[in-house]
Amino acid sequence: MVICMERDISLLIVSASHRVYGNSRIVARIVSKIAKDIESVKTYEIDVYDYRIEPCIGCVSDDVKLCKFPCVVDDDMNKLYELVMESDGIIFVSPIYWYNIPGPLKNFIDRLTIFENAIFIEGRSKLEGKVAGFIAIGNDTGGIALIQNLMAIMNSMGVIIPPWALAYHESESNPIENESFIIDVANVVRCVTLMIKALKGLEKPEYWYRIDKEYIEKVINIAKEAYKEIYNNLIN
Repeated sequence: MVICMERDISLLIVSASHRVYGNSRIVARIVSKIAKDIESVKTYEIDVYDYRIEPCIGCVSDDVKLCKFPCVVDDDMNKLYELVMESDGIIFVSPIYWYNIPGPLKNFIDRLTIFENAIFIEGRSKLEGKVAGFIAIGNDTGGIALIQNLMAIMNSMGVIIPPWALAYHESESNPIENESFIIDVANVVRCVTLMIKALKGLEKPEYWYRIDKEYIEKVINIAKEAYKEIYNNLIN
């Protein structure tokens, strides 16, 4: 887990890449650096493959009152629940597995039911009012299907989805070389952050999607730096 300390707004960046050099992990690092260097927010980075996250056992099907915090399943989710609660927003960065997310990320999301089901325990979802963004990366089509699914789930849990909250790369080419994708990624970070600020009464956005020359240059440079950083760490 990587933590970058800045201001009192915090984002949880959840990736799902089995490989330490996988595109999802690289883009997750880019997301974190953009959030820190441009938006000046605190970030937590996790990749679900680094944790033991068991499948949901469906307590809620036996009795809606049984699905409550702390979860009866004793695994690493009990650490991750804390990060979810501490964060104002979540940005998902996922590879495309047959038009959907990989199994470990599905386990993570299923286990968030314990927060959504708080409606029946405490009167409101513990995720209500948090903000989410979505990024999908794959060699073939399926990004929109993946993102639509995540959006529906998150919104059903009480999570807010801002404008321009999605980005996807569907090609065998290196996503770092897809400038339009990287700009969309940056704007996912920007719009999630702007929505959090608006909800906190810190800022009323004048506009959401940013594409001016200065912004593009800054974003592309950050992406290249993050890419080099990861590969230098692998070599060393």
